Amino acid sequence: MGIPGPTVASKRLLHELAAVHKERARGQAELVAALEPVHEDDLMEWHAELIAPRTGTYGGGQFALRIQVPPTYPTKPPTMRFTTRIFHPNVDWKTGEICLDVLQSQWSPAWTLQSACTAILALMDVPEPDSPLNVDAANLARCDEVAYRALCQMYTQLYATPTTTPS
Repeated sequence: MGIPGPTVASKRLLHELAAVHKERARGQAELVAALEPVHEDDLMEWHAELIAPRTGTYGGGQFALRIQVPPTYPTKPPTMRFTTRIFHPNVDWKTGEICLDVLQSQWSPAWTLQSACTAILALMDVPEPDSPLNVDAANLARCDEVAYRALCQMYTQLYATPTTTPS
């Protein structure tokens, strides 16, 4: 018995990793600041850092994601969760679970980890309060947009703003 060859998932993930490195080398990675495997010998667990647009609801906050890739990838979607707290109708406050159609019923092998991260960034500023994981955030977004944005900004400052150390 020989060593099993690379799986479809690992081949695809190696290709995606090469594309991420190429994009970084060209200086084109501004909103998805990091996307890489957690361990260099395991392509099934990734880490991402998203930088919210400065003009958006989350004003330049840095948000970390944990990505679990199933062995059936790219046929089946990855599981993506925020590890940075975020006040958002479509994100569970405690677990970081994300309710986004492209991570569930609308997934297609045409999607990549990079494009899924970009979709999450888009969701951040355009929530879907009708399919909430955080009912309080959804109710506030529907009833009082000013208060909703204020809470999003407050939590971004508390949990998603990098601390600077004095030099």
